[in-house]
Amino acid sequence: MKAVTFQGEKAMETKNVDDPKIQEGSDMIVRITASGICGSDLHLYHGGIVPKEDYVVGHEPMGIVEEVGSDVKNLKKGDRVVIPFNIGCGDCFFCNNQMESQCDNSNPHGEPGGLFGFADDFGNHPGGQAEYLRVPYADFTSFKVPKNSELDDEQVLFLSDVIPTAYWSVEHGGVKEGDTVIILGSGPIGLMAQKFAWLKGAKRVITVDQVEHRLDHAKKTNNVETYNIKENEKIGELLHEETKGGADVVIDCVGMDGTVPPNTEFGSESDNQFGTISPIITASQAVRKFGTVQITGVYGTEANGFPLGGFFTRNVSLKMGQAPVINIMPKLYDMIENKEFDPTDIITHRVNLDDAAIAYDIFDKKEDGSIKVIFKP
Repeated sequence: MKAVTFQGEKAMETKNVDDPKIQEGSDMIVRITASGICGSDLHLYHGGIVPKEDYVVGHEPMGIVEEVGSDVKNLKKGDRVVIPFNIGCGDCFFCNNQMESQCDNSNPHGEPGGLFGFADDFGNHPGGQAEYLRVPYADFTSFKVPKNSELDDEQVLFLSDVIPTAYWSVEHGGVKEGDTVIILGSGPIGLMAQKFAWLKGAKRVITVDQVEHRLDHAKKTNNVETYNIKENEKIGELLHEETKGGADVVIDCVGMDGTVPPNTEFGSESDNQFGTISPIITASQAVRKFGTVQITGVYGTEANGFPLGGFFTRNVSLKMGQAPVINIMPKLYDMIENKEFDPTDIITHRVNLDDAAIAYDIFDKKEDGSIKVIFKP
C-alpha cells in the first residue's frame, strides 16, 4: 500500500510499504478514505520525536472497515468509522472512567497510553496517513458513523482529534458563561476551541497567533478579537492590561512549537528541553488571579524557566494533558449533525498521498494560506 513515511528530519516521503494485517482477535483493518496532517505531526517532522525510518505517520484517519478479527463484536466489513488518535483497550480503569488517553494496555512500553503514528514511546502503532490502517481494540477505538448519516467524510473526519481535543480543552479548562477566554494559537485546535468557548457562553474570546492569515480566518469565522504576537513582544502583559486584570481562562493550543525567545538555545548537554515554553510564559502573564491555564499544546520534555512562582502566588489553576477523546465522539457527532458548529471551515488543502512531501512543507511553513491539510487516498 501507499503510505506517508518518516525518512528523517523534515523528510516525509510517500512509499510502498507492507499492508497491515490482523494480529489480534480484537483488531480490524480500515481502508482509509480521509486523513489529516496535525500540528503534532510536526514534532516528528522537526525531530522532537524520532521514529525508525519508513515508519508510517498520522493520527487523524477515517475510512471503511475492510476486515475484522474474531473477537470484534460491534463492527463489520463495510461500516464507516472514524478512528480516534487515542488507542484504548476499553477494559482498564482509565478507559472505564473516561480517561482513555492514559489507557493501561495500549502502550506496551509503559506510560502514557498508545497513540497512532507516534513511534515507540507511544506504543509503536503505525499511523493512518496511508491506504490502510490496523486498529487494535477495534470495538472501543473507533466511532461508527450511523448508516443513515447524511454527513460526508469532511464533516466527521475531525472527530478523530481536532474537534474532541478542542472541546475537551474548553470543558477541562472550566470555561463558563460570562468568562473572558484567551486562546493561544489559531491553528485547527485553536480555531475550534474558539467556537466551543462561544458555545459555553463566554462573553469575550481573544486569540493570539503570529500568522496573519490564521488570525484573519479566526476573526472572519469565529468573530474573535485577534492579536499578532509579532507586533506585541510583551503580549502577555498587554493582554493582562486589555482584559483589566487577566482572563478567566487561558488555553494554550500552541505547545513547544511556539516562538522561541531571542538568544535562547536548546539541546546542550545540560539542557534536555525541546522547543520552547514561551506560550506558558504568556499564559502566566495573561491569566487573572484565581484563573485557569489549560495546556493543550504538546510539551514532551522538561522545561527551563517554568513560571511556577507566578502561578503559585496568584492562585492560578493549571490543567493539561492529552485529551481523552473516545468518550466524547458521540456527543460531538450529534452536535455536528444538529449544525451547532461547522467543522469544515478550517480545511484549506485537499491532497493525495503522492503529494505528502509538498503538503508537509506547506503546512510546516504555513504557506499558501494553509490551516488544515487533509489527504484523500
